[in-house]
Amino acid sequence: MTALSLRLPESLHRKLAELAEREGISINQLINSAVAEKMAALMTEEYLEARAKRGDRRKFRAALAKVANVEPAENDRR
Repeated sequence: MTALSLRLPESLHRKLAELAEREGISINQLINSAVAEKMAALMTEEYLEARAKRGDRRKFRAALAKVANVEPAENDRR
Protein backbone atom coordinates (compact mmCIF):
# COMPACT_ATOMS: atom_id res chain seq x y z
CA MET A 1 0.00 0.00 0.00
CA THR A 2 1.18 3.54 -0.70
CA ALA A 3 0.98 6.57 1.56
CA LEU A 4 -0.19 9.86 0.11
CA SER A 5 0.11 13.26 1.73
CA LEU A 6 -2.94 15.34 0.93
CA ARG A 7 -3.55 19.02 1.63
CA LEU A 8 -7.18 19.97 2.16
CA PRO A 9 -8.83 23.22 3.14
CA GLU A 10 -9.93 23.14 6.78
CA SER A 11 -13.60 23.39 5.81
CA LEU A 12 -13.36 20.36 3.50
CA HIS A 13 -11.45 18.36 6.11
CA ARG A 14 -14.05 19.20 8.75
CA LYS A 15 -16.93 18.09 6.49
CA LEU A 16 -15.00 14.98 5.50
CA ALA A 17 -14.49 14.07 9.16
CA GLU A 18 -18.18 14.66 9.94
CA LEU A 19 -19.31 12.50 7.03
CA ALA A 20 -16.85 9.71 7.86
CA GLU A 21 -18.02 9.67 11.47
CA ARG A 22 -21.67 9.62 10.40
CA GLU A 23 -20.93 6.68 8.07
CA GLY A 24 -18.94 4.88 10.77
CA ILE A 25 -15.75 4.71 8.72
CA SER A 26 -12.37 6.38 8.77
CA ILE A 27 -11.51 9.42 6.70
CA ASN A 28 -9.02 7.21 4.87
CA GLN A 29 -11.75 4.72 3.95
CA LEU A 30 -14.03 7.51 2.77
CA ILE A 31 -11.31 9.03 0.59
CA ASN A 32 -10.42 5.59 -0.84
CA SER A 33 -14.06 4.99 -1.70
CA ALA A 34 -14.49 8.44 -3.28
CA VAL A 35 -11.36 8.04 -5.41
CA ALA A 36 -12.43 4.56 -6.52
CA GLU A 37 -15.88 5.86 -7.49
CA LYS A 38 -14.43 8.73 -9.50
CA MET A 39 -11.95 6.46 -11.26
CA ALA A 40 -14.70 3.99 -12.14
CA ALA A 41 -16.80 6.79 -13.63
CA LEU A 42 -13.90 8.14 -15.71
CA MET A 43 -12.84 4.69 -16.88
CA THR A 44 -16.43 3.87 -17.85
CA GLU A 45 -16.61 7.06 -19.87
CA GLU A 46 -13.38 6.16 -21.68
CA TYR A 47 -14.67 2.65 -22.37
CA LEU A 48 -17.97 3.91 -23.78
CA GLU A 49 -16.20 6.47 -25.98
CA ALA A 50 -13.97 3.73 -27.39
CA ARG A 51 -16.98 1.48 -28.02
CA ALA A 52 -18.89 4.32 -29.71
CA LYS A 53 -16.02 4.87 -32.13
CA ARG A 54 -16.36 1.25 -33.25
CA GLY A 55 -20.07 1.70 -33.98
CA ASP A 56 -21.42 1.13 -37.47
CA ARG A 57 -24.75 2.72 -38.39
CA ARG A 58 -25.38 0.25 -41.22
CA LYS A 59 -24.96 -2.73 -38.88
CA PHE A 60 -27.14 -1.02 -36.27
CA ARG A 61 -29.97 -0.50 -38.76
CA ALA A 62 -29.62 -4.08 -39.98
CA ALA A 63 -29.99 -5.33 -36.40
CA LEU A 64 -33.04 -3.11 -35.82
CA ALA A 65 -34.64 -4.42 -39.01
CA LYS A 66 -34.66 -7.91 -37.46
CA VAL A 67 -36.76 -6.80 -34.48
CA ALA A 68 -40.40 -7.82 -34.76
CA ASN A 69 -42.92 -4.99 -35.02
CA VAL A 70 -45.23 -6.09 -32.20
CA GLU A 71 -46.86 -4.37 -29.27
CA PRO A 72 -44.98 -4.77 -25.99
CA ALA A 73 -46.29 -7.13 -23.33
CA GLU A 74 -48.58 -5.52 -20.74
CA ASN A 75 -45.93 -5.57 -17.99
CA ASP A 76 -43.42 -3.84 -20.32
CA ARG A 77 -45.66 -0.83 -20.98
CA ARG A 78 -44.92 0.94 -17.70
